[in-house]
Amino acid sequence: MSAGVEHICRSMVEYLKRHGVEAAAAWPGTPRQEGREPVVAVSLRGCRAHPSGFQDYLGERYDKDSGLWQERYGRRAELTFGLDIYGPEKGDGGAVQRTFDALAGALLCGGPEGMQVEEFSCGETAYDQSSRRLKRPAQAVCAAYLTAQPQSGGLFVDFELRGVAEV
Repeated sequence: MSAGVEHICRSMVEYLKRHGVEAAAAWPGTPRQEGREPVVAVSLRGCRAHPSGFQDYLGERYDKDSGLWQERYGRRAELTFGLDIYGPEKGDGGAVQRTFDALAGALLCGGPEGMQVEEFSCGETAYDQSSRRLKRPAQAVCAAYLTAQPQSGGLFVDFELRGVAEV
C-alpha cells in the first residue's frame, strides 16, 4: 500500500510547465541539462497529515463505474513545496524575476489538480556558491486530502491525492 505522495512533485512540475514555467524535479535521478533560462527546482519540503473526521471517515461517494456507494477514508494533508528558481550566473537577475512572476501567476490562479495553494512566499535573488548560479528561494504550502477506500474485508487500497473541496 502506498501513502499517495509518490507523484506529488511530478504533479507540480507538470502543472507549472502547462502554465509556461520551466520546471524540473529537484532530485531527478538523472543529470540535468544546464540551460540559459532559469528553471524552478521542485521539491517536497514537508508533508503534514491531520485527522479530517472521526476515525478518518470522510463519508460516502458514488462510483459511476461500479454503480455502488463507497466509503471514503482519509486525512487532510498540508504539503510544503520548495520552488527554488535557479538562473544563469551571468546577468542582472531579470530573467529570474520574470520566472518568479510567471511562477506567482501560475500559483495564484490555482494549483495542480487536487491541491489548493494556501501560502506562497519567496526570498531575494542571490548568487549561490554551491551551484554557481543565481538562486531565488520560494515555497508554496498546498492543502489536499489523501483518501482511500476499503476493499471488501476491510483492507485499504492505495491512498490517492484528492482536492480539498471533494469530501
